[in-house]
Amino acid sequence: MVKAWGILVCVLIIALDIAAGILALEADVKQNKAKHTRLWLFEYREPNQVAFKLGLAAATLLVAAHVLANFLGGCDCNCSHDELQVKAPLNCQLTVLCLIFTWIVLAAGLSMFVIGTMSSHKPRASCGFTHHHILGVGGILCFVHGLFSVAYYVSATAGAPF
Repeated sequence: MVKAWGILVCVLIIALDIAAGILALEADVKQNKAKHTRLWLFEYREPNQVAFKLGLAAATLLVAAHVLANFLGGCDCNCSHDELQVKAPLNCQLTVLCLIFTWIVLAAGLSMFVIGTMSSHKPRASCGFTHHHILGVGGILCFVHGLFSVAYYVSATAGAPF
């Protein structure tokens, strides 16, 4: 039963991250189809509500996958920095490393989504430097986040007594 629960959680995390990535890639396609005028480095792009909604949904799914992995993973490696380098078991080191990477990828992906969706928002049509494919890069980061989140969940729950 515990094994089935773990597999279900891993599949749910991966499904949320894949859905967020697909929505972000679709938002990038919709945003690039919007009418835009370019003058050297500066560009004016018409707002695209579909791209805005897709980007917002992708950001929501990315946060949901991150919250799910962190709350259900529950890292209980209570080690100081010195203990982590010297005496901590390999599983604890892997758990902390995956946790750090998931937070880094989350921060990078969400910043990409914020920049990309705000450039598609109706009241704030973007005039300025070009932001091509920024939602697409955020979508790719969703897939990377899924890999690190599952690795974190598996390593955090591997030694946990149930």
